[in-house]
Amino acid sequence: MPNQTGPNPTGPNQTGPLTLEAKLTAIVAPRLETMGFELVRVAVLGREHPTVQVMADRADGSLISVEDCEQISHYLSGVFDVEDPIPGAWNLEVSSAGIDRPLTRTKDWNRFAGHLARVETLFPVEGRKRFSGIVLGADDKFGKLRLDDGTEAAVPLRDIRRAKLVLTDALIAFTAPTPTAN
Repeated sequence: MPNQTGPNPTGPNQTGPLTLEAKLTAIVAPRLETMGFELVRVAVLGREHPTVQVMADRADGSLISVEDCEQISHYLSGVFDVEDPIPGAWNLEVSSAGIDRPLTRTKDWNRFAGHLARVETLFPVEGRKRFSGIVLGADDKFGKLRLDDGTEAAVPLRDIRRAKLVLTDALIAFTAPTPTAN
């Protein structure tokens, strides 16, 4: 499981020194904003030769392109070379969050309300750590799901280890680009 951090530079349950993901988030997020993008997640995979994964969205809500990812990658490579936040050799991967994207921000939970997601928490919530259900939205503290049995679960956002949309026909239709008139 990769370590991952969304735009909150302190990371989940972070009270001590910043993690590498949190340091990278603090470097990446403001720079993406100036480029017209939003950070969805930073993850660092591997130890000997780590790969830094950056997931981004366009700030205007339109679909991110391969050219956008290339532009971000080129820019961040230069920033990382100057700031040197990662000791030794590393790789950088930049991508869109994809259709079955992680839910890392309150706005993601609200945007994808009505769609199926799977959530895993760091600590048990109501006696369990894994949830699957329809996203109902979120406030600044809790992501809410309607579970398969019809009950609702409020999961503390700070305690989420992983939350991800499940690929369904409805999600594909929802995220499909709107055809433009000629």
